[in-house]
Amino acid sequence: MQGRNREELSGIHFLGNQKTTYPVNYAPEMLETFVNKHPGRDYWVKFNCPEFTSLCPMTGQPDFGCVYISYVPDQKMVESKSLKLYLFSFRNHGDFHEDCCNIIMEDLIRLMEPKYIEVWCKFTPRGGISIDPYCNYGRPGTKYEEMAEFRFRSHDLYPEKVDNR
Repeated sequence: MQGRNREELSGIHFLGNQKTTYPVNYAPEMLETFVNKHPGRDYWVKFNCPEFTSLCPMTGQPDFGCVYISYVPDQKMVESKSLKLYLFSFRNHGDFHEDCCNIIMEDLIRLMEPKYIEVWCKFTPRGGISIDPYCNYGRPGTKYEEMAEFRFRSHDLYPEKVDNR
């Protein structure tokens, strides 16, 4: 990979691997990071996972949804293929929608220690109702904590441009 040296990429194992093994159970250990080359600049990194699947913890039936992850990185960034494998690991994981959303955010905070992060899950309706949990985090004692509070208070729960159901 041009522009990166081997030392910067030493912790990345899944990217470029031609024989990918998909996890069958919840696997936060799949997550990998790389060094942010621009830690002094605030910028957004956004991921959309339109094919997220988990299991209802009560019935074992599959739940389908979109997961939107947005963050302002600090020193580390999540590698996208490892994120894909991690999100795939929820396929056989039984948890409520709200729990999945918070687990994803907590795992990413532990992994990257971002300045700011938000996770929004928009699940397809089952039984005539959809559940769309949203959670966010800003580093305590910084402007990002204030940003998290502001974005949480002003969060538009049903923007037409994001809802693709």
